[in-house]
Amino acid sequence: MNKWLWIAAGLVAGSLVSSPSPASNASPTCRPGSRISEEGFVPVGGIEQWVTIRGADCANPIVLMVHGGPGNPSTPFAENLYGPWENDFTLVQWDQRGSGKTFARNPDIATRPLTMALMAADGVDVAAYVTRRLGKRQVILLGGSWGSALAINMLKLKPELFSAYEGTSQLVEYRANQSATYTRTLALARAAGDKEAVSTLEALGAPPWENPRAFGIIRRITRGYEAKTTQPAPDTWWKFSPQYGTTDYQAAYTAGEDYSYLQFVGMKGDGMLSHIDLPALGTTFPMPIFIIQGQEDLLTMPTVSKAYFDRIKAPTKKYILLDKVGHDPNPLMIAAQFQVLRTQIVPLILTGR
Repeated sequence: MNKWLWIAAGLVAGSLVSSPSPASNASPTCRPGSRISEEGFVPVGGIEQWVTIRGADCANPIVLMVHGGPGNPSTPFAENLYGPWENDFTLVQWDQRGSGKTFARNPDIATRPLTMALMAADGVDVAAYVTRRLGKRQVILLGGSWGSALAINMLKLKPELFSAYEGTSQLVEYRANQSATYTRTLALARAAGDKEAVSTLEALGAPPWENPRAFGIIRRITRGYEAKTTQPAPDTWWKFSPQYGTTDYQAAYTAGEDYSYLQFVGMKGDGMLSHIDLPALGTTFPMPIFIIQGQEDLLTMPTVSKAYFDRIKAPTKKYILLDKVGHDPNPLMIAAQFQVLRTQIVPLILTGR
């Protein structure tokens, strides 16, 4: 048994396992004006996947949040980052296949490959479940980084389930994204006289890469340069909430992250990343499309996301460029996401776009 199976099996056997909650019953549960707080394992794609639903009024618009990584569920940090949003929205967090509690619940996932098609189908199932559970027709889809590529695939698979899309740190096409990242980061390192970074990048060579460590190597360098020009996120954001703060859960979180990373990059550059090509899916959408982009993002660079945005045809579309924002969440990014949802997307939904 590999290390992922050992850790996940231990977690399933431990105290964090939840029996199916009322969330496993998909009958409508919303009484307008009532707070909703549900969590549990939901049958999705042939396995049980972890879903949480929280909000001050279950009649509020639903936002399904598609986390990044892959392998980095936001459920352990959701209260820290998005807690105030629950006054205006019903927030749905989902631990994707290979991540967090879903990974721990299904240890044999570690013996099988992940694919974009499989995970997009999972996401559509989660969206359909939530609409049934809350008696709604559609949800707003929010995705960031890896989650932005997954979210676009979900929109294409079942567009009638989604009233609008808000993407952040939009991943578009692996060749364009990797090439832009490498070129810009190498230029920054040379301009700064950063001999160590220049040496590392030149040794790595221009993409595409077959070395599974390459993505992580360049990400460490880009994070360092982004930190010089962006507003930092509070350390308290990344503190696990009590439910997720055990040693066993954190070990399983890390194991899922490691497994998902290898599925993402592949052992020879042939993982899920190498198949991401959003323009090839088509650039016409029946719902509003909003893309929020950090000016200092070196991983999913503005030049690439803006070129993709310019090709999009949608009832409404808007591209929002943020100063002092990189790839990862910070207060400026979170504030912009909320403001766009509340002041731009919700009015469009209420007026039927």
